Amino acid sequence: MTEPAAQPAPPALPVTFRPTRTRAVLLSVGLAMFATITAVALLLETLSAGERISFVFTAVLLTSVLVLLSRPKVVADEAGVTVVNLTSTRRLEWAQILRVNLRPGDPWVFLDLSDGTSLPALGIQPGVARAQAIGDARALRALAETRGTGATEH
Repeated sequence: MTEPAAQPAPPALPVTFRPTRTRAVLLSVGLAMFATITAVALLLETLSAGERISFVFTAVLLTSVLVLLSRPKVVADEAGVTVVNLTSTRRLEWAQILRVNLRPGDPWVFLDLSDGTSLPALGIQPGVARAQAIGDARALRALAETRGTGATEH
């Protein structure tokens, strides 16, 4: 008989989970796009100053969108978890997290909360780095289980 797989030991705190490959791709593409559009604006001699400025403004706008898309992360510390998504940040105590879910086909981790809601945590997403996302979800689950999920009366 084989023994069941042991639960992974929770990581040392504080720990930050983020989709590093996705972030690297987004930031690299953003930088390359900004440099290319700005270079085109400066090299085209027929453009007026206003047109050059509009090129650079467009490059800044497009790069800003990619930087925003690279923002998500999940930071766990002794007191709880901070979930940073695209445009929002939410701080949770460990007791508020009932379950950490990453089901097949999910675009990212979902946290089932004690108030009956579910919070998406975009900082752990299996898109480009599936193995890393599964490992991160397991680590966050182990932390939530050892840090008092359901242990505190609400």
